[in-house]
Amino acid sequence: MMQRKHIITAAAAVVLIAVGVFGGFKIHDAFFTPSGTYNGTVNQLQEPSKSDSISDARNTAVVQAAKKVSPAVVGITTKVYNRDMFNRKVLVGEGVGSGVIFDKAGYIVTNNHVVGTAKTVIVSLADGQSTEGTVVGRDEKTDLAVVKIKMDNLPVAEFGDSDSLQVGEPAIAIGNPLGLEFQGTVTVGVISSLNRTIGAEGQSMKLIQTDAAINPGNSGGALVDADGKVIGINSAKISKEGVEGLGFAIPINAARPILQDLIQNGKVVRPYLGLYGLDQQMAARFGMRLNVPGIYVYKVAAGGPLDQAGLRHGDVILKLDGTDVKDFSALQSVMDKHNVGDSVSLDYTRNGSDHEVTVVLQESPQNDSSDQGDGTN
Repeated sequence: MMQRKHIITAAAAVVLIAVGVFGGFKIHDAFFTPSGTYNGTVNQLQEPSKSDSISDARNTAVVQAAKKVSPAVVGITTKVYNRDMFNRKVLVGEGVGSGVIFDKAGYIVTNNHVVGTAKTVIVSLADGQSTEGTVVGRDEKTDLAVVKIKMDNLPVAEFGDSDSLQVGEPAIAIGNPLGLEFQGTVTVGVISSLNRTIGAEGQSMKLIQTDAAINPGNSGGALVDADGKVIGINSAKISKEGVEGLGFAIPINAARPILQDLIQNGKVVRPYLGLYGLDQQMAARFGMRLNVPGIYVYKVAAGGPLDQAGLRHGDVILKLDGTDVKDFSALQSVMDKHNVGDSVSLDYTRNGSDHEVTVVLQESPQNDSSDQGDGTN
């Protein structure tokens, strides 16, 4: 009986302590050890271990790539103005995108749709500094633009080789989604596909597809490989209900000559044919049917290469420089291999009769509706 009484008494003591805590009695950190004896101390929470090094498991290729490229990724703010009823310029809003410093002289690549028609923009560097940037050139067709800032000791991102990309390899997007509040955001995915075409018919530039998250504000930012080299300029995403992970970037190898032209000339010098036409797929939308695969000539630009070569409405172009051109994409691929002033052979049919002429390529007029990959060239 004594042993049983002792057990009851000990249990009651525990209950009293618990009641004392919740009932407002002052209890001095009391607790019972498993043996039932009070030890008078409190276990301390485990302190984090301090180390100057990061384990290989944490210091991944993504971490290293982000550290390497992030300092060269900037924010680009463009002010949007309208005119009021008194013809005064009124600020109506701001647009924010991203850019990548690629030259110590202060040259930054971004998207044309980021800078719009602005002549100057505000560039926000990763270290918190801001400065005015001048838009030195833009190209609507490829959606690329170059901005220049005057600062010293700038971090510079290294360009990689986008032609060597493999589907499935890591892809790292760095930019400013939704504005400068999220500046320098890093998202990770893979190269989902190569040579994608989106947008207008006959788009000449093939894009990189990735599932790395790209959101408004990422435009103009860097798509980086696991070696920390820029392999693309983030440009677009498909945004619709039920669709995720469809982002697109301009391959850096395709961007290189464009950027060079923009720096040197403020524009891209391209050859063109002076053609307004339809390929088979486009013709079908208008209820037309082409009897032969090729490009139907709807109109030629006055004084342009095709006009001078004698082509006219109703002709169908079959070959350019010996290559079959069944659609505008094929035609543009041939054009991309040539320069202004080149002479190329052109095969066409007129009223069932085949012809061949030599066409001398001219420089594409700026802001001309032809040569834009939308049924014209």
